[in-house]
Amino acid sequence: MSVAAGTAELRLPRADGGLMPYVTGEPGPFEPGGPAPVSRVAFAAAHVVADPLACDPDGPAVLDWDATLAFRRHLWAHGLAVAEAMDTAQRGMGLDWPAARELIRRSSAEARACGGTIACGAGTDHRRPEDLRSLAAIRGAYEDQCAFVEAEGAQAIVMASRALAAVAASPDDYREVYGAVLSGLERPAILHWLGDMFDPALRGYWGATDLDEAADVLLSIIADHAESVDGVKVSLLDAEREVALRRRLPAGVRLYTGDDFNYPELIAGDGEHHSDALLGVFDAIAPAAAEALRTLDAGDRGRYDALLAPTVPLARRLFEPSTLTTRPASCSSPSCAATRTTSGWSADSRAGARSCTWRSCSCSPIAPACCAIPRSRSPACGTCSRSPGSRDGAAQPESTDSRGASPPWPFARADRPRNRWPTT
Repeated sequence: MSVAAGTAELRLPRADGGLMPYVTGEPGPFEPGGPAPVSRVAFAAAHVVADPLACDPDGPAVLDWDATLAFRRHLWAHGLAVAEAMDTAQRGMGLDWPAARELIRRSSAEARACGGTIACGAGTDHRRPEDLRSLAAIRGAYEDQCAFVEAEGAQAIVMASRALAAVAASPDDYREVYGAVLSGLERPAILHWLGDMFDPALRGYWGATDLDEAADVLLSIIADHAESVDGVKVSLLDAEREVALRRRLPAGVRLYTGDDFNYPELIAGDGEHHSDALLGVFDAIAPAAAEALRTLDAGDRGRYDALLAPTVPLARRLFEPSTLTTRPASCSSPSCAATRTTSGWSADSRAGARSCTWRSCSCSPIAPACCAIPRSRSPACGTCSRSPGSRDGAAQPESTDSRGASPPWPFARADRPRNRWPTT
């Protein structure tokens, strides 16, 4: 196949295990060094780069620090801010707390050296679940990580806690914990509302399964501590709900969209309100995203739309919902006949690796909650077990990944399929 100048031909894997040719388009005129956007605050949730030669497949991830930090410099060079150690790939799916802590430390130092903006995730995942059975213990865990993040010179992103979701008995319990944590911060923080479509263990967060009621609780916490809240990142993949929520926020409190499906229109706004951005997809499309936001600064909505529209299919592919859903036993749709397994978590995993297989389709919002709990099984799942060589009896740190703690892919996302591609 002949390839035009300025393009490249790639061989991409197909679902059936084969390869297909793909010719890239002409590169866009996106040069680093432009100013940071001013009408919107834009964070990219940055990925990390694993050192494939140093990683123990059954142990903690080892990072290629040079490549990982170089990518952060790339994001800052294009005028974006970096959201560090709060992506599902980094908190509970590849990095244990010591590695996440080192990532925060190194990236914060790099931000100071480059003059870049950085915010880092603070949660409760450095404590074992059995040590987080009271509100006081959960509050203390949050305070530990928030203090560390702020001591490194970064802004804190107060992440959703599985432990709090499990222990809290009412909305007042959330008010108590978040109120204490926010009151102790040195600078305003970003709160993160992560929906149970990403992590089923967070169902009922804010003390309510009804999302309207949950929003009321969140808004009451923000109203009581508005001086300590820079904004809230909303990851519900529901554009209408996000628009309704941002209309109710106190003046000066931002809504950071985490919607990797509908970000162009949410960021552009409705003329009265708009969303700022804290997005995983901005990691992948940083040059185009930064340029689009600068055109929005200049009032050129047409060019903004033209720059971001081609990125949406990529974002929808990267975060496709079929990787977050599970087929119930009662599902009879012909399109749901196949069983999808995730590499490293399938029933034929090698000895020593955790194993889990579930049915995945687009007709059910039921997430693989059985896979979050060792030795449990749901009728919606194929199998869910620990293999003989796994650390079956050892308590694992809290994980934000619905499939359990720390598979050996620190560069992976919890919501992405990972097929076994042939190596020959």
